[in-house]
Amino acid sequence: MGGGRTVAAVTDVSFDLAAGECLALVGESGCGKSVLASALLGLLPGNAQTRGAALLDGLDLLTAGERALARTVRGRRIALIPQSPAAHLTPVRTVRSHLEETVRELTDARGPELRAAVERAAERAAFPADHLDRHPHQLSGGLAQRAATALALVGDAPLLIADEPTTGLDRDLVDRTVDELRRQVDAGHGLLVITHDLAAAERVADRVAVMYAGRVVEIAAAEDFFGEPGPGHPYARGLLEALPERSFVPIPGMPPELDALPDGCAFAPRCDRATDACAAVPALRAGSGGLDRAVACHHAHSRKPETADA
Repeated sequence: MGGGRTVAAVTDVSFDLAAGECLALVGESGCGKSVLASALLGLLPGNAQTRGAALLDGLDLLTAGERALARTVRGRRIALIPQSPAAHLTPVRTVRSHLEETVRELTDARGPELRAAVERAAERAAFPADHLDRHPHQLSGGLAQRAATALALVGDAPLLIADEPTTGLDRDLVDRTVDELRRQVDAGHGLLVITHDLAAAERVADRVAVMYAGRVVEIAAAEDFFGEPGPGHPYARGLLEALPERSFVPIPGMPPELDALPDGCAFAPRCDRATDACAAVPALRAGSGGLDRAVACHHAHSRKPETADA
């Protein structure tokens, strides 16, 4: 809510995430991805409202109180790599002291065992050991991102939420970070990775969920989404075609403001397949032809209408 108005930042989102699985949540900035992550961890502003359920081992994260979330969920059952890591680091403490505090809070490690746990976490996040005694203001954006990643990994939580974990990293470090996240998945952890980096998503994800204007418009197996038959929703196809290694053609127009959504399908004003049917909001429906996916589009998998020469 803001300025006396209620804004539906996330609407009708439904998905599951199993242990040992990575779901990549992708979409343009402002579509509601980070709001969803904040809702799961109870980190929304005080005037925010939530409805529905988000179950973790029988605990509803949306109705759990701050005491339960702080003592039993954050860091222990769910770890977060935040989108803005510098804002989550205490400026007067070193990276080492951040990590030591987290390890002491979650384990009984002391002395050499504590030091070893800190250094292992730094190594897993590709954070240089000779920077552990630096303060946040002495770190570049990429190093702050890696420090936040180390903090998230140190507790070995069964579920990891990574919100834009590759921001500020060069391609080699992106690959190293993503590969470490994939190792977490292969070790049995669940991973929800929120990203606009489709190359990183392709490298790590088992399934892909595409968000647009606060709604999930497609969920598909990663191999189908990035390979054949490809995305079923026109917006998802546009995201892939905008990549430099593909057509490098941007989606025309801009996403709508969440407090000024058009009637019907929110993507219709930007879609070259829009028809009168798009005046109604499409439901997220299972795909046809045996595809293991769900798509919210009246024209899923349809081709662009051909224009006859005059």
